[in-house]
Amino acid sequence: MSLCRKSLLCAGGVMGLVVGAEFPEPYNSEKAGTGPMPAAAAAASFGLPEGFSVTVFASEPEVRQPVAMAFDLKGRLWVAENYTYAEHGVNFETNLMDRVVILEDRDGDGRAELRKVFWDQGKILTSVEPTHDGAYVLCPPHLMFVPDRNRDDVPDGPPEVLLDGFETTTGNRHTFANGLKTGPDGWIWGRVGISSGARIGVPGTPESERVEMRGGIWRYHPESRVMEAVSHGTTNPWGLDWNEVGEPFFINTVIGHLWHAIPGAHFQRMHGDDVMPRAYAFMGQHADHLHFDAGAGWTKSRASGDGTLPPTIDALGGGHAHAGLMIYQGTNWPAEYRGDVYTLNLHGRRVNRERLERRGSGYVGRHRPDLLPVGDKWFRGIELLEGPDGGVYIADWSDTGECHEHDGVHRSSGRIYKVIHGTVGKVAAPDFERMGEVELAERVLDRNEWVSRMARRALATRAGSESGWTVAAWLRGEYLRATETGRALRAMWAVHGLKGATPDWLLARSGDEDEHVRSWAVRLLAENFGVDPDGMGVGSRLTEEQSEKVLGRFVRLAQQERSALVRLYLASALQRLPAGVRAQVAMGLVGRGEDSTDPNLGLLIWYGIEPLGKADPEALGRIAEESRIPVVRRHAARRLTEEIGVGPQWIDGLVKWAAGSGKKEQGDVVTGMAEALRGWRRATPPGSWGALVGAVRAGGDEGLVRRVQELEVVFGGGRAVEELMAVARDRGAGGLARKAALKALVESRAPGTEKVLMEVMDDGELRMTGLVGLMELNVPEAPELALARLQWLGLEERPTVIAALATRPAGARVLVKALRTGQLARHDLPAYQVRQMARHEDPVLRQDLAELWGPLLEDNARRRVEIGRWKQRLGSEELGKADLSRGRKVFGNLCAGCHRMYGEGGEVGPELTGSGRASLEYLLENVVDPGAVVADEQRLTVVTMGDGRVMSGLLREMNARTLTLVMPGERAVLPRSEVKSIETLDQSAMPEGLLGTVTDEEVRDLMGYLMHPRQVPVEGGR
Repeated sequence: MSLCRKSLLCAGGVMGLVVGAEFPEPYNSEKAGTGPMPAAAAAASFGLPEGFSVTVFASEPEVRQPVAMAFDLKGRLWVAENYTYAEHGVNFETNLMDRVVILEDRDGDGRAELRKVFWDQGKILTSVEPTHDGAYVLCPPHLMFVPDRNRDDVPDGPPEVLLDGFETTTGNRHTFANGLKTGPDGWIWGRVGISSGARIGVPGTPESERVEMRGGIWRYHPESRVMEAVSHGTTNPWGLDWNEVGEPFFINTVIGHLWHAIPGAHFQRMHGDDVMPRAYAFMGQHADHLHFDAGAGWTKSRASGDGTLPPTIDALGGGHAHAGLMIYQGTNWPAEYRGDVYTLNLHGRRVNRERLERRGSGYVGRHRPDLLPVGDKWFRGIELLEGPDGGVYIADWSDTGECHEHDGVHRSSGRIYKVIHGTVGKVAAPDFERMGEVELAERVLDRNEWVSRMARRALATRAGSESGWTVAAWLRGEYLRATETGRALRAMWAVHGLKGATPDWLLARSGDEDEHVRSWAVRLLAENFGVDPDGMGVGSRLTEEQSEKVLGRFVRLAQQERSALVRLYLASALQRLPAGVRAQVAMGLVGRGEDSTDPNLGLLIWYGIEPLGKADPEALGRIAEESRIPVVRRHAARRLTEEIGVGPQWIDGLVKWAAGSGKKEQGDVVTGMAEALRGWRRATPPGSWGALVGAVRAGGDEGLVRRVQELEVVFGGGRAVEELMAVARDRGAGGLARKAALKALVESRAPGTEKVLMEVMDDGELRMTGLVGLMELNVPEAPELALARLQWLGLEERPTVIAALATRPAGARVLVKALRTGQLARHDLPAYQVRQMARHEDPVLRQDLAELWGPLLEDNARRRVEIGRWKQRLGSEELGKADLSRGRKVFGNLCAGCHRMYGEGGEVGPELTGSGRASLEYLLENVVDPGAVVADEQRLTVVTMGDGRVMSGLLREMNARTLTLVMPGERAVLPRSEVKSIETLDQSAMPEGLLGTVTDEEVRDLMGYLMHPRQVPVEGGR
């Protein structure tokens, strides 16, 4: 029986259901023989503090698989039910659907009486955020909006794709994008896990302009449709909230649980590379404790097979996996609970509690006794949320597995509990949608944070109206009359939402006595300046005069601001500022010696000024010289040293300055230089190096003298193999240095390199480099080792490892095996790689490829027949049905690796934007028979190396010592001494048989797209 088509009688009343499209009935794959205990019994297993009680707000079958929840402006609870999530090896059951249901408790007894299905066409649904005219839903790889502008709880039409690019790997699919929540700034915030490799943008955004994220927090502006990364890193964020003064905090798993989501921060990560290659160091968690035994390892915090928890679990807090985060600011629980952080501990089956305290520029979370344990072994708390009356709602996934789900999924269960203190009578949630502006403005100031947040969201929908301007003026007055920080900030946020926070008004607020108000003035003013993916400012929305005022104010605040919190947000704003002003603001910030040991400020300043290493290295050198924050000076020296081969004058200037400075300054510069050169064999010293060496030796600091001597080796005869191996193994050396050392070892074929590669191939920083190195050294077991790890590689790592596998017969056979078993899809192997593999002298391999990909070599007669067949099939009527957006996607999969069109794609093949592609016959002849007429520069060159590798591409350069082969995404420079043979073929580098790899409909869509005279949005865009 489909739940969206029938009425359902449950305890508590009749559940009203909306008739919708056919919804596939979910099924269980859970291997446990028994089901969960009854919901009432599970609620009774809560170990509640005195005076608290719990009710079952909703349970199966009225709610199942609750992955997320949120309240609307009527006080109703919207729940995202996820049925498509599946066990490891299946990952997602795409034959199922996900949905959004609305639950309502009309009589205030703590149970939902009314249930509606709002939308039931989701796939991989992870979050919902209702608005006044619809709902935002997150279904990776898409953020979508489901419209309901007449507010009848029935979608007005299909969802609109707002953002795409939230891709995820199959191996770590539990780290996908999740967690939509509206912040006090009016943006919708979200989270994404470390394995996603997301490249996010509005549909149609060129690859170069997309925001790359490999874990972290992001936000999206509903009106401007701008998406920004807030912070990067961690492992799998799955909970987010703001405290009373609007500071964002999120929860995470494995490497530390509590993090202050400082905009612009790069946090520690479990594995892999950060999107900022030269971050050099990462900010740690903002708690002074862990919830697992760090000595025993985080995996030891899991329950045993029968659900029994480890004996140390209670003292530590439950384990490494956390979901959901709430900072309680309601009026039902006693005052002692207000302002604390509450989070669900997945393995420990409990609610953890932390106290937030100020420390330096930010906060630290202090351990407090757990709020409550849960005795139900099926309890898998995933979200907790404060409600209209101050009660707290807890969503329970209700399963025996964990986030990896090795034992199947129990889709027929799910619960939502409500925890209250004392007796709560019927509390009618205000209907903010129908409320007038004046009443809404008064509710903004309510001490119940739920009421204030909803009132601000409702008020923001009136922005731009005459009454909206009047209310904004009244709220500005309330801000001036406020004597409490929280009240002043609520008024400030509401004014901002009503578009009444003018630049001049915010500039005045930047001089307020309260540091929190000043910090908010800085961040709201900074929003007027954009940031591009390369980390540089992209202009201002303000007038030239307003921009000058704001930037001038930032420069003065950097020099004079007395609050470390405000300085933190000035450092955060650096990433938005033009290069010249950025350097000025940074100069003021680094001169503040009181921040020399702050856990946040030094690194945040560095993240903001690192792009100056490319844009203005001279300014970066000046900042280093002025800095009283050691980490900034050290990183600047490292960044400038990395350019020693192309711009030696920049590090030379800093070396000259250090020679005349004190021991601390000399130590920072020498340390930074040493870090930059750790993976190098040999380098040319800067001109002033001798002066610095003399000054260091004269100073008599033995440790510093030893570091100088180590650099003298690199500047002299070169570093020994043993030292390179030590660098590669040193987890503290940094990813860039370790990769450089590994590559140097592989290139030199140094004895012992294979052992080092084996040691690091599961190291998050080096796994791709290690696996590729093993294959380059032709280690026999390397292909199977790579295959076993493919599913765990990030999206940015997989293509490189696949390309390395394709270069040798053994690796190619492993790829064929992966295609047959489903570990790889055909689109994972570009056609040029298939042709390259067919060049190996392996008849069985060639036969396997022919079976999987169709004939790779056809005679001209057959190709002419195929062209004729396609011309007949693709008449004007059929081409008129082409889905151009989908055609663009097919182009991206088949062609963009080599060809560039509308500024996107590779540069191996010819540019297609201005070609004769309006003719179907021209396109078919070039795609079906690319070898008919081939320009010399487009002929395929096959290079066979002495070690057995076969590589193919376009020969771009060749001299007595090297040759350069260009392939999609790679430019390989090969030593001539190691080349066995070079064969330039008469055939085109463009492979034949491309159209045989896609469906007829996709061919039609591709041709329609190629023939279209203008760029079109990608599939799902407007």
